[in-house]
Amino acid sequence: MSATTIAIASLILMLVLIWGGMHVAVVLGLVSFVGVALIKADVGIAANLLAQAASDAIASHIFGVVPLFVLTGLLVAIADVGKDAFEVANQLLRRLRGGLGIATVASNAVFAAITGISIASAAVFTRVAVPQMLRFGYRPSFSVGVVAGSSVLGMLIPPSLLMILYGFLSNQSVGDLFTAGIVPGLLLAAAFSLGIVAMSFVRPSAVYARGAPQDVGQQSLMPAGVLLAKLMPSAAMIGLVLGGLYAGFFTATEAGAVGAAMALVIAAARGKLNARTLWSVLTETGHVTVSVSFLIICASIYTRMLAMSGAPQFIVESMSQAGLGPLAFLLLYVAILIALGTIIDSSSIMLIALPLMLPIAEQFGMNLIWFGVITVVAVEIGLLTPPFGLSVYVIKSTLEDKSISLGEIFRGTAPFTAMMALVLLLLILFPDISLVLLRQ
Repeated sequence: MSATTIAIASLILMLVLIWGGMHVAVVLGLVSFVGVALIKADVGIAANLLAQAASDAIASHIFGVVPLFVLTGLLVAIADVGKDAFEVANQLLRRLRGGLGIATVASNAVFAAITGISIASAAVFTRVAVPQMLRFGYRPSFSVGVVAGSSVLGMLIPPSLLMILYGFLSNQSVGDLFTAGIVPGLLLAAAFSLGIVAMSFVRPSAVYARGAPQDVGQQSLMPAGVLLAKLMPSAAMIGLVLGGLYAGFFTATEAGAVGAAMALVIAAARGKLNARTLWSVLTETGHVTVSVSFLIICASIYTRMLAMSGAPQFIVESMSQAGLGPLAFLLLYVAILIALGTIIDSSSIMLIALPLMLPIAEQFGMNLIWFGVITVVAVEIGLLTPPFGLSVYVIKSTLEDKSISLGEIFRGTAPFTAMMALVLLLLILFPDISLVLLRQ
């Protein structure tokens, strides 16, 4: 059996095992270990490679950015910064048609610029925005759909955990990836907002439970001082963390440390932090970090197994012989990512697909920063697609109104999935959308 055949067989076996319920990291490590042992006909070499991967994969100090940004996100969530951002956006957009939906998108964009975790956004705004929208006559499916759709901004607008992960896997600058995500993130937020306005005029029955907007304007207007006080923590964190990063004052890891320190101060100042809460946040940060670390270690040997097999070169040659160029490869790649999103989570998708696809993208001469933005958007679409849309399941588990079914949530996300697909197509056809800030 040739090395290429072993690699392709390992990919098929990997998907079968994941579908069967085995943990993704365990599957990556097991299949890669067996693949190397078969290719080299030596179990000792496979064992040594596995040990080396465990030692090398996360040895860099750069990896410290992961627990720091995770900690920042969790502290910001308990400090009610997301709730404050929603209240401010709601006040500013209260008289617009579909204003509460647009406020949810806007506040999610602000929250994303602090946390970088889609799941945190989904959990926070399910509690904050959905009850408000239901109260003012919005349809349940639309209310949860807006939250699920806009939660994906957390993985595109920097700082983004997926961007950090992609930077590790592709050996690209995390700072450049963050910069490249700004314009696409704002574009996606604008597309969601325009889509909500269009839906409220063209098909109001899809937005409002009674086919007509309710009078949101009856809410009492907050004094300007209160609005400013609620907005200041978000603005300060965004300005200091991202401003310092882009101005060159901080590295990505240092920016994560500054963000975590600020989030800690804000949570403590608001009385949201006690010994039990702090321990819970630190424990959850450890769980997330260990999970990501284990995935990266197992993906490292998987990458080396694929390199040994020559599978990426084989695929490039096969595509060339079939007359398929870079665009066809990219569309096929996106289709694979979206399909994988129906069965596994975002980080696992990247760890499975990138080791095989990055060498192909390099051989086609693609800009790997732009390729990273495409990857993140395509992977995030998987958070909204059945049967395993992770954001949808988070929303369902967080909802106070248990009468809203899982199917209703998936139906509500459908328009936002379509908007994401349209934005993804624009990013593919016009790479400068992602790279414009890097060329200044």
